[in-house]
Amino acid sequence: MNEASPEITHRRVLNISIPIVISNATVPLLGIVDTGVVGQMGEAAPIGAVGIGAVILTAIYWIFGFLRMGTTGLAGQAMGAKDTEETVAILIRALLIALTAGVAIILFQMPLFAGAFLVSPASPEVESLAREYMQIRVFSAPAMIALYGLTGWLIAAERTRAVLAIQVVMNGLNIVLDFVFVLGFDWGVQGVAFATFIAEWSGCALALWFCRAGFKGTAWRTKSNIFDPQKLKRMMSVNIDIMIRSVLLQMVFLSFMFFAAGLGDVPLAANQILMQFLMVTAYALDGFAFAVEALVAQALGAKSRANLRRAVVLCSGWSFAVCVLLTLAFAIFGTTIIDLMTTAEPVRAEARVYLIYMILAPLTGLGSWILDGVFIGATRTRDMRNKMFQSAIVYVLAAAILVPVFGNHGLWMSLLISFVARALTLATRYPALERGAEEAA
Repeated sequence: MNEASPEITHRRVLNISIPIVISNATVPLLGIVDTGVVGQMGEAAPIGAVGIGAVILTAIYWIFGFLRMGTTGLAGQAMGAKDTEETVAILIRALLIALTAGVAIILFQMPLFAGAFLVSPASPEVESLAREYMQIRVFSAPAMIALYGLTGWLIAAERTRAVLAIQVVMNGLNIVLDFVFVLGFDWGVQGVAFATFIAEWSGCALALWFCRAGFKGTAWRTKSNIFDPQKLKRMMSVNIDIMIRSVLLQMVFLSFMFFAAGLGDVPLAANQILMQFLMVTAYALDGFAFAVEALVAQALGAKSRANLRRAVVLCSGWSFAVCVLLTLAFAIFGTTIIDLMTTAEPVRAEARVYLIYMILAPLTGLGSWILDGVFIGATRTRDMRNKMFQSAIVYVLAAAILVPVFGNHGLWMSLLISFVARALTLATRYPALERGAEEAA
């Protein structure tokens, strides 16, 4: 198990951040290839089936995304305290949760899929093909959920190059198998599913290999530590708070699209295009958010207030620089990006009207993204949950007041206001967080 240097430097921050940014860049490529290979079949139904099937499974797995964040915070603090037994125990607990959840999803797949299609109905042909796709991919549920915990543990250890390697191998293998199974063997939608199934288990196996240090010695078999009631209770509390916070955040974005749908088809389409600018911003800032998670967790574990503050300052500085670059890029190239994403002139014109909000989004969202990372690393998840609830209320009130008056302008203003509200509410709790880290002797 690697012991991190006590000194927090720009190089250390970048060593954590850059692999995550590169890793994130590979994610959209897989979706493009999945869509492209089934698109060669010359029919609309297979494209829709792969799309809706992937969305349903991603939504189900996303529920367990708390494992990534919770594991990073808890494991980072154990690493900072040089508590090897607890560091290993956290990894094993995460894997046990993943195995239990994955098996449950496999066993209850039929009602889960039926419920999903009730919420989002599709044509009989698309639904039939989507079920074929999901009934294959669902058997990698334990692997996908385990990857949340394994990735979180590697990030806590600052081993983000390993995270990048996992992502590249998993997506690369998936892409190669897409071509072999769909275009080579003509397996259609099932070929895409088998490609993803094999890639996901391969990614999990590689992640376990990268975490092999945790299985040396006897700590990973020490049941008394792994199933310690107090530690299990803390892990459960942290993960439940993160899950509630994530659901609230998702509800804000879902309600944003529902509000947009009520404004008409053209504003809805324009907003969907502009949302991709937000996705790019989130992917770009994820690296620094993950870095601050790991560094803050280790600083708290080591009881070093100085290291905690330096981690926050350095990661915030790099995030600010990236946000400035994104703001400039969106201002200069925004209209060109919009034109590349759609050929519908009414949608292009509508999206250009609201481009200003994408230019403002990186800087208005900076505080919330970074502070989320700080509070995850500190496992101050109750604060995260409560402040997310408060900022969601601010968003709803802003939308209720501004949308009837300003239409889509009011909707975008409400979303940006919610970003600022989340940052400000979390900032009020930061002094207490910092006081909780005593200076190391």
